Amino acid sequence: MKRKIYRIAMALCLVCGWTSCSDEPDSEYFYTFTGEMMSDWLTSPERPQYSEFAGIVERAGLMDLLATYGQYTCFVPTNDAINEFLRGRGLTDISQLSDADCDTIARNHLVSKMYSTYDMTSPRLPTYNLMNRPLFLTPGFDRDSNAVIMIDNARIDFYLKDDSVENGIMQPVDMVIEKSSKLITDIMGENPRISTFYSALQATGVIKEVQEVEDPDWDPKAYEKYPYLSNNEREYAIVPKTKIKGYTFFVEPDDVLKEKCGIEKGDLRALWELACKIYDPVYPEDAGKPGHGFDQLTDSINPLHRFIQYHILNKKASTTADLTPIDITYNGSKTAIGIDETVHNPTDWHYTLLPHTMIKVERPTVAKYGGSSATRTQNYINRRCDDQFTIPGVHITEVETERTPEAVNGYYFYVDDVIGFSQEVQNTVQNIRIRMDFNAIFPEIIGNNLRSAGSPTSTSNEFDESGHNKYGDYYYFPMGYLKDVTFNEGCYFILRRPKIWFNIYQWDEMNLKGDYDITFKLPPVPFSGEWQLRLGFTVYHDGADDRGVAQVYVDNIPQGIPLDMRQDLSTEMYLGDSFSGSDYNNWTDEQKAEQQKTLKNLGAYIYPIGLWRDVGSKGYCHTEYQNMRRVLCQTYLDANKDHYLRMRKTNDGNPDDTFMLDFLELVPKSVYGVDGEKMEDDL
Repeated sequence: MKRKIYRIAMALCLVCGWTSCSDEPDSEYFYTFTGEMMSDWLTSPERPQYSEFAGIVERAGLMDLLATYGQYTCFVPTNDAINEFLRGRGLTDISQLSDADCDTIARNHLVSKMYSTYDMTSPRLPTYNLMNRPLFLTPGFDRDSNAVIMIDNARIDFYLKDDSVENGIMQPVDMVIEKSSKLITDIMGENPRISTFYSALQATGVIKEVQEVEDPDWDPKAYEKYPYLSNNEREYAIVPKTKIKGYTFFVEPDDVLKEKCGIEKGDLRALWELACKIYDPVYPEDAGKPGHGFDQLTDSINPLHRFIQYHILNKKASTTADLTPIDITYNGSKTAIGIDETVHNPTDWHYTLLPHTMIKVERPTVAKYGGSSATRTQNYINRRCDDQFTIPGVHITEVETERTPEAVNGYYFYVDDVIGFSQEVQNTVQNIRIRMDFNAIFPEIIGNNLRSAGSPTSTSNEFDESGHNKYGDYYYFPMGYLKDVTFNEGCYFILRRPKIWFNIYQWDEMNLKGDYDITFKLPPVPFSGEWQLRLGFTVYHDGADDRGVAQVYVDNIPQGIPLDMRQDLSTEMYLGDSFSGSDYNNWTDEQKAEQQKTLKNLGAYIYPIGLWRDVGSKGYCHTEYQNMRRVLCQTYLDANKDHYLRMRKTNDGNPDDTFMLDFLELVPKSVYGVDGEKMEDDL
């Protein structure tokens, strides 16, 4: 119902003319620069109704920042809004606020990117505020029945919106934006509807595992910007501004546990018995060990302990949109970035706190298997609907609007059925080709809002003197920022923001620069056995920043000859002149199978079908001979152990050589081992 209301209200907003189908309307249509800076706007005697917020900004020491050139959005509460906020705290004047209070209030209302209401078409502002917290967008109406956008609960003034100054946009609002400073476990404890889950969270001791917030020692100012070449173009990467340690919870409400499992509110023994049914078949060797019983819930092998851990991700996803590939607006319609939704369900994989496990989250969009454009915003956990199986998965839903599901270190969602790492999930749902963009392999990227900040439909590079890009920053990760990643001093590990013409999965990429030698933990596999590891990338061999050559290791064992990213599918190393990607869709199944067999023998696959990029018009990545998947190895992986992938530069060349990491595939033998007339699909 909430989603229907959202769509109706957004449609009304379109009719009212304050939003657009374009992600980037020309600035001349809504910016009227006057020479004013934000500081001038706030302190102008012509706007006395904002003097209280101006005083708060001054107390916070941020007025000088707003007097300099930059790109900001300021949500400005009126004096009436400030006074209402003060009354709620039992205060009468801003002088009674501490300097720390003023700093928090001011930063909650400031964003370091420019957003007009034309840009506010998603459930969340792409860029966090200066307190490193997300700002949620919903459609609403003001007292005159005008369609307006609400930032959290604050309404943007319909008549005064989009007031431009030299260094940003002023958006007057009718309430003070407040963000909870509580931990996610405290927020959840206030919701009586999830009391059984919360009691289990406490009883198992898992609550102690989710107390971290932000790394207090992280100081981005200690690192310089890093200049490099990419496609012969000079770019700059900076380190992330934050190092947030957060969590995402999926919670069965009490009524769901009662309806689906007959578990009465607060009955932990019944919940433990349910956990035993799920996890004893998966871990049979632990069923008779000390630590398994109901009186030993804090033990790591206890079924209820495992049950709770599997409900928690080791990253903060502040909306369901963060759980699958990001949405963009293309030709007036929402679509997952670079994914043909008639071919693929947008899908991401995420690590849980239960060691060596992941959950699969997808939006059903492929009509053949029960998806549709009408339901494309609905997300499901551990769903598999294809030619072999129909497993609907568990539906993720938002918490009631009157509750606060977002805390300083996490967020929680409801689910409409029990989730668990069952034998069905282990051996059927996840017994598929697991494709992970590198932005999902490292939890810090989603957790610190690094993959979705910026404008994917803008191809421009406009850097200021500090290395910031007007349309979205590029980042590099110093040693120690990414967990379970180690590299040598000469290595630079870079994340390039998505761009619409990038001929790659989800339009972003991670690059290794310099004299790199890097090792990172592989995503876990659901069961032990033979697995194939594949790397997706784009070949480039036409400039000062050619692709590189690297030796690949798994668990420090070298895997074949070095991988040369300068050899594309049209070279003699692969298909030569016989490659014809543009004609692929016209081939017979026999032709496709023959090409796949030839490439498979050479340790390669074509780029997945159904991924697109835009260079003037929508085009598919698999048609390009530069795009490919290369088999890194075929090896036994133990599902109960950590495994590591290492890449070491082997070619001589300048430091601008690039080893590109687009996506990783973990493929079980049930998929890659097909032979005879049957072929693995090229999706």
